[in-house]
Amino acid sequence: MTDHMPDDLSAVGRDLRAYTDELRPKHPVVRNIKGEWVLLRHADVLAAALDHERFSSQVSRYLQVPNGLDGNEHTLYRNVIERYLTRDALEPFVPVFTRVARQLVAELPKGEVLDAVNDIGAVFAVRAQCAWLGWPPELEPKLLAWMKENHAATRSGDNALMADVAEQFDEIIRSVIQPRRAAGSNAPDDLTTRLCRETVNGRPLTEAELVSILRNWTGGDLGSIALCVGVLIAHLAQRPQLTERIRGASNTEVEAIIDEILRLDNPFVSNRRVTTCPVHIAGRDIPSGAKIKLNWTSANRDESVFDNSRFDPEGNAANNLLYGAGKHVCPGRLLATWELRIALQTILTPVHAVELVPGEPPEREVAPVGGYHRVPVVLR
Repeated sequence: MTDHMPDDLSAVGRDLRAYTDELRPKHPVVRNIKGEWVLLRHADVLAAALDHERFSSQVSRYLQVPNGLDGNEHTLYRNVIERYLTRDALEPFVPVFTRVARQLVAELPKGEVLDAVNDIGAVFAVRAQCAWLGWPPELEPKLLAWMKENHAATRSGDNALMADVAEQFDEIIRSVIQPRRAAGSNAPDDLTTRLCRETVNGRPLTEAELVSILRNWTGGDLGSIALCVGVLIAHLAQRPQLTERIRGASNTEVEAIIDEILRLDNPFVSNRRVTTCPVHIAGRDIPSGAKIKLNWTSANRDESVFDNSRFDPEGNAANNLLYGAGKHVCPGRLLATWELRIALQTILTPVHAVELVPGEPPEREVAPVGGYHRVPVVLR
């Protein structure tokens, strides 16, 4: 086996999960065609995620608040963001997300072919996030179009195209925050306005900082929620008995089931780090300044930690790295968990069964995107 791992699934013609499953027992770390060191095993991924001194998160030339920051600077901005993502802050939005999900399900044609990713997941993600942030419903078609362009750009690997698509999204964000900042005390009382009034070190957040935070909350989360819905529906369509289990389960049990499905098939594949000094990890000596990828998808399928032939939501919960680990663990975990649970419960309430379409198997995404590109289903 060579030291290199293709970064584009089209080069190997198979599911990235299956490929890393094949690599992981023999190669705990591999180098991809970009020269990045990709950690594949649970213990190594977790060790790097918890080692904030030697594995820095300052990996991008673009401002990324707070996930691209280290040390006290990260803590400062993280404290601002977490205020909006606590249980108390999110509970008032549960009926809002429920209403969004019910409206969407009511609009879905029963007995016709639907794409679980784009027709269900993407639309729910956009509507739920807009409701949470106080963004106008008129942005829905623009956001849905951007999501498709963003996935296409990411799949292409074209840096110039990805930068152009990212700038398009920043323009959408600026169109929301600039009127609020100009309106002052007359701005609408919503989450985005409150964020615009936040301060750090006694000064207001800059426009660039606001754009970065909202880009992280929306640009990343919209695609992740849509892909997660696709994975969940594809999984349930092939396991009717699990659908019945969910119908009779408590909210806590449903959330544990969702986490276990996404452990097995995590659409959010990896995070990046850069070494601040020479490190020895996964049996290899890696130099200072090396680009590292923490492959969450592979780590969550590590056979030395999980028995993947056994579906065990409760037993696997403690080791599940679905939302990362350490100081940079996803601050929006509760928001994503509640949105996904509400969406899934609402979808399953009025339907007898979710069925895959004969002759139209789900289409996998290609690296660096995980999950499915398209999941044709029929709601019975």
